[in-house]
Amino acid sequence: MKVFESRHTVAVLVLPGVLPLEFGIAAQIFGMEPQYELVVCTDDQAGPVVGPGYMITAESGLEALTRADTVIIPGYEDIDARPSVQVIDALRAAHARGARLVSICTAAFVLAEAGLLDGRPATTHWQNADQLRRRFPKVDVQPDRLYVDDGDILTSAGVTAGVDLCLHLIRVDKGAAAANTRARVLVAPPQRVGGQAQFIEQLRPEAVGESLAPLRTWMLGNLELSHTVDDLARRAHMSRRTMLRRFREETGTSPIAWLVDARIDKARQLLETTDTPVEQIGRLTGLGAPASVRAAFHRHLGTSPQEYRAMFLHRTMAAPG
Repeated sequence: MKVFESRHTVAVLVLPGVLPLEFGIAAQIFGMEPQYELVVCTDDQAGPVVGPGYMITAESGLEALTRADTVIIPGYEDIDARPSVQVIDALRAAHARGARLVSICTAAFVLAEAGLLDGRPATTHWQNADQLRRRFPKVDVQPDRLYVDDGDILTSAGVTAGVDLCLHLIRVDKGAAAANTRARVLVAPPQRVGGQAQFIEQLRPEAVGESLAPLRTWMLGNLELSHTVDDLARRAHMSRRTMLRRFREETGTSPIAWLVDARIDKARQLLETTDTPVEQIGRLTGLGAPASVRAAFHRHLGTSPQEYRAMFLHRTMAAPG
């Protein structure tokens, strides 16, 4: 835990197209903590930040980053928009003098644009993770993380993961009791560790090729069966080596890893939409015994099947239609 000799200055940098909820998370959490001084700033050369039904006129320009201990950048809508040279230079200078940099959701793109994530682990909203990886191949993108704490640079997934990361910062700075107190005020879980997975729509990657599409369709229809690489190669009428190479070209992963992800996706669907016991889910999906199902969920999602069902079953089954 860090001990502040004076108030710790948190600068929230608002970029064009800022997502208001992500901005509100940082502003509310640190604006209510007496040991922090909150400063909202923008690129003052660009004028107020305007969105649908709102306008943010910040109290400070980029000069606030020259004295900030922590700089938090909320996510923004247009991840293809290049940040201004002034913003990039200000972030690089803040990092060089020792400020802690924090991104929420898509703001990881501006840190990557500044070259500050090169060679580092980072995360963002799962829907944007592939684009972050393609545009910035030097970044170690970890799309299944709620947040990544890499010391002086921290990144998070979207929305509620921003709450988790801000509470984590308070926990690091002021201890667990202070973070728990703020969590109770927010009516939020006191701690979801960064290693807990984002609940992405599906684990298995989308395919970009079609030559093995019939094989993948068959695998999805026969998840409960035992499969080996040799069996799959024979079904595809290919050599083992050719099938493995082509499968990876089309999906980015191996057939066995893809199969595990597909099985977990099916198990998640059953947990969300039925009251099928976990024992039966293991048989239906090929995940095996309940202990194997639990191990797979903890390894890939950071939670148990029972906890996953508790989070998603009621809202799914209660939904109209």
